[in-house]
Amino acid sequence: MSEFIEIDKLKLQVARLERQIEFLLGHLGLEYPEEPDYGASPEVVALARGGKKMQAIKLYMREANVGLQVAKEFVESLGG
Repeated sequence: MSEFIEIDKLKLQVARLERQIEFLLGHLGLEYPEEPDYGASPEVVALARGGKKMQAIKLYMREANVGLQVAKEFVESLGG
């Protein structure tokens, strides 16, 4: 039973933190983007996260006009 109480406490804490973040963002006049700007096209991000790293690297090399090593490091930083 105490396990459920702990979960409820955590849910309340998360809800409180979400309200605080919303307040702070509103106070500062900022909006939180749903999807962060990765500095690459959505296609590159989707390929990288979909396990198609080589295709993502090639596309990023063309889009950003960078070399293989830079593109490889960038794509690996996206995870996936």
